[in-house]
Amino acid sequence: MLSLVPLMIERVGIILITVFLFSQLKAFRRLILHNQSMKEKLLLLLIFGFFGVLSNYTGVEIHGDSRMANTWLLDIEADSAIANTRILGVTIGGLLGGPFVGLGVGLIAGLHRLFLGGFTAEACAISTVLAGLAAGYFGRRRKQKKQLTAGYAILIGVSMEIIQMALILLLASDMEPAWQLVQIIGLPMIVINGIGMLLFMLIIQIILREQERTRALQTNAAFAIADRTLPYFRKGLNTDSCNKVAEIMLEWTEADAIAITDKHGVLTHVGVGSDHHLPIHGFATELTKRSLREGRVLTAKSQEEILCSHPNCPLRAAVVLPLRVGEETVGTLKLYFMNPNDLTRVEQELAEGLANLFSTQLELAEAEQQSKLLKDAEIKALQAQVHPHFLFNSINTISILCRTDPNQARRLLQELSRFFRSNLQGARHILIPLEKEIEHIRAYITLEQARFPEKFMLQLEMEPGLEQILVPPFLLQPLVENSVKHGFRDTEANGIILISIKRKEGYVSITVKDNGRGIEQDKLNQAGQQTVDSVTGTGTALINIRERLEGIYNHEATMLITSKQEAGTSIRIQLPNNQKGEIPYDDSLYRRG
Repeated sequence: MLSLVPLMIERVGIILITVFLFSQLKAFRRLILHNQSMKEKLLLLLIFGFFGVLSNYTGVEIHGDSRMANTWLLDIEADSAIANTRILGVTIGGLLGGPFVGLGVGLIAGLHRLFLGGFTAEACAISTVLAGLAAGYFGRRRKQKKQLTAGYAILIGVSMEIIQMALILLLASDMEPAWQLVQIIGLPMIVINGIGMLLFMLIIQIILREQERTRALQTNAAFAIADRTLPYFRKGLNTDSCNKVAEIMLEWTEADAIAITDKHGVLTHVGVGSDHHLPIHGFATELTKRSLREGRVLTAKSQEEILCSHPNCPLRAAVVLPLRVGEETVGTLKLYFMNPNDLTRVEQELAEGLANLFSTQLELAEAEQQSKLLKDAEIKALQAQVHPHFLFNSINTISILCRTDPNQARRLLQELSRFFRSNLQGARHILIPLEKEIEHIRAYITLEQARFPEKFMLQLEMEPGLEQILVPPFLLQPLVENSVKHGFRDTEANGIILISIKRKEGYVSITVKDNGRGIEQDKLNQAGQQTVDSVTGTGTALINIRERLEGIYNHEATMLITSKQEAGTSIRIQLPNNQKGEIPYDDSLYRRG
């Protein structure tokens, strides 16, 4: 039995070396990392089926008298058996690919083992099929609940080896040679294959960790590009600004050329192909026209798909992403590649993220232009209170999470985009649906809770059917911000902000209440009426809210502030039920592109 151990270690080494070589292929990594389509499941089935066949060929032949043949096995004698690593590949294939892949791999490896012969051929073939099916079933269940771990894989693999030994004994026509064989190969195969399972899963986990690092780098790159391009996109879509943006993107991405268009033509093309992809009125490729027309992301992996009219164009792959302001597609961002293999999933995800950020920047530019035309001075004054340090603090928090928790960083980035989108779009209306104001608050709270996880929590109590009532923008968010910044100042935890929204006779009552520090009595009398002398705030937000309520609702709306030091503050707003805005509400500005 002991003489079998080094031979088994050698066989596991062959499989692991093969797996390591496969792990360097981008195609294999994609199969491991992503949810597989049927085509990808078939590829996974063939790859792990190959591992099973390789394990059969490289097994150690065990003769009845315990002699071992250390040769490549094309067929074996009728009274012989094989000690190999077949269960290793079958189990891993099932765990990663699910029951379909597990059953397919088990059939390939099992039928091949049956073909080789030997007195345990039937038992080994049956156990291999069962192992693949069982591993697929347990792997799918495990993935639905939690991450697939090395320990879990070892448990399944060792269990399958034990079942295989049991089947050899149960199906043997002659118990004596079967028992002698299990005594020789049982423990070495269980232990060595368990170790192989551990090393195999470590390789898989290295691939997964590398994906997380790639995502973190991708997020950092997106931040860097967004930070450097913001000053240019704030000038809108024009030749000069787009040329600068394209140069920055060419430096920070793997693309061979970058182009940006508006609805009418190419504004800039930087990099390979710039000799014929010229800034023109009109478009050099049909792919751009389709993206503008359909408003969706399009990819091409050949010159024919790009549909460039130039016969010697060296660009062979492209991803075209629409740039939107609200629901309108105002232009496109295009990344070109000379080698189609360079257009990876990572590059496409980075491009899609940048297109969303650029769309938000363009909305910012448009909102800034429109803000010059707004006559509602109160709304503009309230907007100005979105302090730059809130943006900087949020970006710093997200930057830290990029390394420790990329998925949380991505979620916070979406909330930051949603928060500023609400700020920008709120300036275009006198009234918005209440649910939009609630979304604005939730985005703000999520970003603040990322900085101070245990400091406070938000509770919302709203009667059904009130989601679509129209309220002034920035009605509740400044009140919640006051609770966070002033009410919970110098506190460590257990802060509660309660928003209660109820319908009363002829009115809608909205209350924002916290259990914070409260307001001093001399300042409470001035709150909402005039600015106060304070190092933490002047009360301008409350004044703006009161003045807008008076103007919009013709003094029919009321705001009452009550507070007690160290017991919290309550602000109750009553809005008439029959309010109408001075400007019609257009919900398309809130639908995300």
